[in-house]
Amino acid sequence: MNLILHLLLDAAVIFGLAYLMPQVDVKNFGTALLIAVLLGLLNFFVGWLIRFPLNLVTFFFLTGIVRIVVTALLLKLIDNFLDSFTIVGFWPALLIALAVAGLLIDRSAPTQEMVQSGYVVILNLPLRFV
Repeated sequence: MNLILHLLLDAAVIFGLAYLMPQVDVKNFGTALLIAVLLGLLNFFVGWLIRFPLNLVTFFFLTGIVRIVVTALLLKLIDNFLDSFTIVGFWPALLIALAVAGLLIDRSAPTQEMVQSGYVVILNLPLRFV
């Protein structure tokens, strides 16, 4: 159920940004859903092959930026495969990747159940101003 919700959310973000940006054209919401599924599959099967060498070069300091750039490259690859999806230029793809990867980063935040079970520890240290 969680996967379906995330795919629908990614498709809504892609479709919404395509509506707002003239450089991006998505035929309908079904196409946006297909793009979200393809993006998830490509990120799972191919994305790590591209991300790992780039993360080695940057000594894993720029992991978030590398994830966004690789997602943009995968979006341009999907653009080449589908006729009903076009992105003119790399910058719109980077903006969509930033929105989708931003959702991925929000997904990795610990839930209240994870904190209560002890799986994740959040330190509540008071701030001291000197």
